[in-house]
Amino acid sequence: MKALLLLLLLAAANAGAAEIHVRSGVRRARLLELYTSEGCSSCPPADAWFSSLRGESGLWTEFVPIVLHVDYWDGLGWPDAFADTSYTARQRAYAAAWGTGTVYTPGVVLDGAEWRGWGSAAPGAKDEVGVLEASAAKGVVKATFAPAKDDGPYELYSARLGFGIESKVAAGENAGRTLSHNFVVLALAHAPLKRGKDGWAGATSLPAARAGAPREGLAVWVSDRRGRPVQAAGGGNP
Repeated sequence: MKALLLLLLLAAANAGAAEIHVRSGVRRARLLELYTSEGCSSCPPADAWFSSLRGESGLWTEFVPIVLHVDYWDGLGWPDAFADTSYTARQRAYAAAWGTGTVYTPGVVLDGAEWRGWGSAAPGAKDEVGVLEASAAKGVVKATFAPAKDDGPYELYSARLGFGIESKVAAGENAGRTLSHNFVVLALAHAPLKRGKDGWAGATSLPAARAGAPREGLAVWVSDRRGRPVQAAGGGNP
């Protein structure tokens, strides 16, 4: 694990020079998503809780956190540099799947399901779903997934994560505050996995980061045909 963290740190400092490897165990690592915005006054406590996950022993092995900044708060005077329309669309797709159609911040999603119990440790998963392994170099993420029970087809997602971000907000509901962010999705890509003789394989091409971060990491996950995350892996130097 220490070697992996060193590789990721070097990758952030020397863009694309080092190859990054992440690998899950056979037991499910849960995907934990936070939908937030720098323009939302009720979001900093959720951002702080996600940042606190850096010290949890189950980080990367039991759960993989990602923070997606939505853009529907931007019209109130503060355009969030980390917000993206595609992240808002992802949250709206979840809301449609749940039958609510309502999006809000802070909103937390655990393995594709709305989770209002955030703030406490995420419940661990005991089911064995298979091994997800990925490598990233120069923005290209190649992955293989060997499911314990094949329920394909699967979709591969990869996210460039940012850590140690400090943002001084000059307008909107958080005007005058300095906000701290970790696990921020700086770029997101997805592509279908293809079945092979040893499981499923595929690749994504990560775009350049929307905004910079002092340190970077990587999160990858696969979703099933219903759009629900099945397995996740990640690493970084939070």
